[in-house]
Amino acid sequence: MAKATMQLGTLTCPSCMTKIEKAVANQTGVEKVKVLFNASKVKADFDDSVTSADQLSDVVTGLGYEVESMKVK
Repeated sequence: MAKATMQLGTLTCPSCMTKIEKAVANQTGVEKVKVLFNASKVKADFDDSVTSADQLSDVVTGLGYEVESMKVK
């Protein structure tokens, strides 16, 4: 199990948070996802034999949000 933390550009509304959470959670291999609205961060636990942090980042950027940095453990 791997963990990714993505620092996003500023989130402007709670619906943005919900949109990102749902999209990342729907990816195969994602076990848990949480968007921290005030910190503009996405935290995801995922099976790295099924998906990658880069693929999850692509999902977020595909929704129109900027991933400024990412840490993977």
